[in-house]
Amino acid sequence: MSGITARSSSSSERILEHLSTALLVFDRELRLSYINPAGEMMFAHSARHLDGRSVHELVANADVMAEMLAGAIASGEAVSQRGCLLELPNAQELRVNCTFTPILESGAVSGVLVELRQIDHQMRIEQEEHLIAQQQATQALLRGLAHEIKNPLGGLRGAAQLLEGEIADNALKEYTRIIIGEADRLQSLIDRMLGPNNLPSIQAVNIHAVLEHVRELVQVESGSTLRIRQDYDPSLPELQADPDLLVQAMLNIVRNAAQALESRGLIILRTRVRRNFNIGTRKHRLVARIEIIDNGPGIDEALRGQIFYPMITSRSGGTGLGLSIAQSLISRHQGLIQCSSIPGNTVFTILLPLSESDES
Repeated sequence: MSGITARSSSSSERILEHLSTALLVFDRELRLSYINPAGEMMFAHSARHLDGRSVHELVANADVMAEMLAGAIASGEAVSQRGCLLELPNAQELRVNCTFTPILESGAVSGVLVELRQIDHQMRIEQEEHLIAQQQATQALLRGLAHEIKNPLGGLRGAAQLLEGEIADNALKEYTRIIIGEADRLQSLIDRMLGPNNLPSIQAVNIHAVLEHVRELVQVESGSTLRIRQDYDPSLPELQADPDLLVQAMLNIVRNAAQALESRGLIILRTRVRRNFNIGTRKHRLVARIEIIDNGPGIDEALRGQIFYPMITSRSGGTGLGLSIAQSLISRHQGLIQCSSIPGNTVFTILLPLSESDES
């Protein structure tokens, strides 16, 4: 019988270790006595580091959670709350559904089992899938549009060249040159909208070398009135990518930030590594998270959902192609660009896989 009990206990532990729901056990003093791997991922610390810590050390806004724990201990009954906001000490905020279940031993409550299910995680996946689908639909539309425009455009240019050869009057030739010049300009615009046609030259790339190259270029362009601060994670490993395409994507975003600031303000380049992280529905063991942050006026709310579409811009004289091209270049690396913006804090987040995707 003891062998069955041992096997059952071992099996239960394995089940707990593989649950995607974060499980935490607190004792009657509201100190953590157990956390499963999903909980370690949520709190971004190991069980050894978190063991014995009070709820107030784990969560910055712990008053509500402490009250729920105390209520479960006092009543001996499970309590639940939906949409709780957890403010973690690393400044990350999570929206979760919580369940507090008393653990009974010999008729007395010895602790509380807390289940935390992150609800903003699914919302983020849905938003990312929408962005990915949006990018794919935009590229398909542009390819079809380019095909329909390029053929008559080539014919128009060729006819103008033939006509120029038949005209003796230089004043009239000037009109054909205008036709040829505008045809070339439209051809160049279409090529820029489609982005590079060549296959990426994949190699090991240090993302910090890419960001430093971009920083130096923009700093020279903008002058000393623009401050660019680095906040790099030195543990970030190399990724497999085309360095030229990454430089172009990052340069488009950082230049946009500098233009929004009118070259007067602060841009922060930040890198972090995320483990077991989803980009859309694909889960990756390691993901590079690159943030380009500026303290400019922000992006108009009416434009935020459209900024990755081509020809969308709020800047006078802008083509509206920079962000669309950047998104296209990052998507060629199975990555994604996200944006959040309020006045004084605009953040473009680039997610790039550092490892092969796992099964979702």
